[in-house]
Amino acid sequence: MSAVLTDNLPLLAGAPNGIKKLRELILELAVRGKLVPQDANDEPASDLLERIAEEKARLVAEGKIKKQKPLAEISEEEKPFDVPTNWEWARVAAVGHDWGQKTPDKKFTYIDVGAVDNSAGKITSPQVLMAEDAPSRARKVVRPGTVIYSTIRPYLLNVAVIEEVYEQEPIASTAFAIIHPYLEMPARYFLCFLRSPVFVRYVESVQMGIAYPAINDGQFFSGLIPLPPLPEQHRIVAKVDELMALCDRLEARQADADSAHAQLVQVLLGSLTQASDAEGFAQSWQRLAEHFHTLFTTESSIDALKQTLLQLAVMGKLVPQDPSDEPARELCKRIDIAKQRVLIETKARKQKELAVDALSVLPYSVPNGWEWKTLDSVLYVTGGVTLGRKFAGRKLLIKPYLRVANVQRGHLVLDQIKEVEIPEDEVEKYLLSNGDLLITEGGDWDKVGRTAIWREEISECLHQNHVFRARAVTTEWEPRWAEIYLNSATAREYFAGSSKQTTNLASINMAQLRACAFPLPPLAEQHRIVAKVDQLMALCDQLKARLNQARQVHEHLASALVEQAVT
Repeated sequence: MSAVLTDNLPLLAGAPNGIKKLRELILELAVRGKLVPQDANDEPASDLLERIAEEKARLVAEGKIKKQKPLAEISEEEKPFDVPTNWEWARVAAVGHDWGQKTPDKKFTYIDVGAVDNSAGKITSPQVLMAEDAPSRARKVVRPGTVIYSTIRPYLLNVAVIEEVYEQEPIASTAFAIIHPYLEMPARYFLCFLRSPVFVRYVESVQMGIAYPAINDGQFFSGLIPLPPLPEQHRIVAKVDELMALCDRLEARQADADSAHAQLVQVLLGSLTQASDAEGFAQSWQRLAEHFHTLFTTESSIDALKQTLLQLAVMGKLVPQDPSDEPARELCKRIDIAKQRVLIETKARKQKELAVDALSVLPYSVPNGWEWKTLDSVLYVTGGVTLGRKFAGRKLLIKPYLRVANVQRGHLVLDQIKEVEIPEDEVEKYLLSNGDLLITEGGDWDKVGRTAIWREEISECLHQNHVFRARAVTTEWEPRWAEIYLNSATAREYFAGSSKQTTNLASINMAQLRACAFPLPPLAEQHRIVAKVDQLMALCDQLKARLNQARQVHEHLASALVEQAVT
């Protein structure tokens, strides 16, 4: 076995997709003759091929298999790499055969592509069918020791060995290439080869440019296989099984460690948001700080940290309160006056008044100086333009507009902007202004209520009716505070709980959005919170960037070791 593999197992397994690549490396080394040592006492593969030819002739004479056409000679240019001196390159058709085809005439065991457990290389869920229920593709005969290889997409690489003796005759789908090794060569060596990167590269080479490569039986049997001496085939299979079991254990331990890590991060971060007083918060933060560099070592843990920081921000736990700040209730009074003025000026249709008292349960307690309001009481919420209307006889203009896809959490995606025809006298009604909050009506159930700020990135842009607009009614307003809160866990839980949900989709209506509970800190504190959030989010992004750089270095090191092991 390659010393590079054994000496660097932790590095290889710990790289991104490391265990998957480690499995591929094991198979690559196996079929190159680098996984187990060669034994000079083994019968060379050239003699094995002669005995195979004799058995093939016997089976043809007995009528058990059909006589094959002469196989093309293997040129030196065809050989992908050099093999050990006692190995030989052979066509797949030279070392294995199929059992022909038949139409089921009685009750049978049907093996389709979906019946393969590819990770184990076994058949796990065959069907027992009556002859009259046989699918048209159920025709290929298989026996214990036969290897089946799915040649169609997306099941390519579904490879298995028929190991069980079935009560009813097994018949496989024509979607499989069938190969039964001669001379009772171990079927699992063929399994190793067909799953190895060597054969994968061959499949990709014969079907270049196809997203999901597929091959036919002719291409399958004309492929090349590196053939070791028979005793070495058995040694290779035993070593591969041993190492794959080790990979299974590594994978299980890694999954357990990842799960435990995620739970620990969740508990420690949760203790911050659940702290009931300053002392409890300080103790929780101290516990977190002591283990910061061991806790936040994955992208998911850093994302969880970001969400916790946002939640602390909207709960008033991220920056200290200042008793000299003007209380939010004074700001609320001025917003109330401004809101009434806006409603009169816009001649808006009168909406049902919403009071914070109508909220049955407030999400959490806020600091002194803060106020709980409804979103509607601090912002002017409107719907957008409806597409597909008819406008006979009206002067129309063409304007760009924003869709749900353009509005993400905390940012806009403006690479694809559509346009809509709209009456000239309606443009002002749906026109976006700098600082407007854009809030999505629907989408995936966990994405309802995505909020981002419009900053006049496009001239004279409108918004579709599936994107709500929430506009400040006074210049005494910090839109980033509202954006942070509406994207926080608290608001997301409200939208998820209030939304109308169907299969994988959800949506909220105008009334539900207007009724969303909204915490309002003093304006000065809003500015301090936004500044602190931006500072901490930047630090989290730096942490994630360093993590990605470290992962890339790790991956490059692992790739270099793999290349060294193979060559």
